[in-house]
Amino acid sequence: MHLSEERLLIRESVRKFTEREITPLAEKMDREELFPDGMFLKLGELGVLGVTVPEEFGGIGSDPLTHVLITEELAKGSGAVALSYVAHSNLCVHNLFRHGNAGQRSKYVPPLCTGEHIGALALTEPGVGSDAAGIQMSAVRQGGSYKLNGTKMFITNAPIADTLVVYARTDKFRRHHGITAFIVQSAFEGFSVSRRLEKMGCRGSPTGEVVFEDCIVPAENILGEENDGVAVMMAGLDIERVVVAGISLGLAEAALDASLRYSKQRVQFGRPISQFQLIQAKLADMYTGIEAGRLLVYDTAVRTVEGRRLRKDSAAAVLFAAEMATKVCNDALQIHGGYGYMLEFPVNRYLRDAKLMEIGAGTSEIRRLLIARELLKE
Repeated sequence: MHLSEERLLIRESVRKFTEREITPLAEKMDREELFPDGMFLKLGELGVLGVTVPEEFGGIGSDPLTHVLITEELAKGSGAVALSYVAHSNLCVHNLFRHGNAGQRSKYVPPLCTGEHIGALALTEPGVGSDAAGIQMSAVRQGGSYKLNGTKMFITNAPIADTLVVYARTDKFRRHHGITAFIVQSAFEGFSVSRRLEKMGCRGSPTGEVVFEDCIVPAENILGEENDGVAVMMAGLDIERVVVAGISLGLAEAALDASLRYSKQRVQFGRPISQFQLIQAKLADMYTGIEAGRLLVYDTAVRTVEGRRLRKDSAAAVLFAAEMATKVCNDALQIHGGYGYMLEFPVNRYLRDAKLMEIGAGTSEIRRLLIARELLKE
């Protein structure tokens, strides 16, 4: 796919940033579950935290394809940074700007675009995952505010977030039409992160369990309309899926690059293993999968515009990219053999990071159901 000069320049600047600021820290982040201090401020200086936000609010006024390109380059250095980046720039900033009123945009978006504030989205609960409309956290109106009570689980950036988009039930008798989206500040009374969760992959990206105990949220912080939270939730899903797919692309590309280097250096039976046909077959399949995924994701990103739903296409893009990345990273580990199984080589990190993309932001199973339902409607 032909990329504009502007997109090429943005991609190149993010690539250089990743090589300089992220890749050298990736192993330390993984081993120590460390997210580097000041990383969001640096991303803000780079100008990538408000990709789809107009310049007047601190963004760059671009589109989903540019968002994918940025995410892809960050993921080549660290899946953890890319994950936290997407949770901030897409799940929080994009949704907040798209659905926020003038006052909410002016108050919350600029510091999120500079990285002074860190964003997150809180939807999943301990007993509610794929069935998002089944959330139980309550929000009860009390005068000019709402009192929120409940727990959110697996929330990316929760331990470091300043601003969160939070979904709560405002009508317990109406399933899909009884949910409201709120803008919540971590400084609000009654908000707390009860624990930081330890993960198999993307370990540098902080994930937490969030508890709301009589958390008071002003009524003016409703995002959209009361009891219309599902509409807010669904409106951003197409863009979310293609942006998340960018993480899979970046991880797969990093795994292929590592495998090409290693196969040329590793000598067995008197010659580099890159000369063995079974290794060559793996490399060829890895490349083919990545290119197919890239075309599918890029094409869907181009067609995913405001007001146009591409549910089937975006679900297919993230489904294919996620499963492709897991396979590519697994093949990369196999090519590295015993060394790939050692923590000092990054390919095992790529594989652990990639697996999350088949689970988070909608499981592969749910994505297949969604695609099938759309096909049957047609």
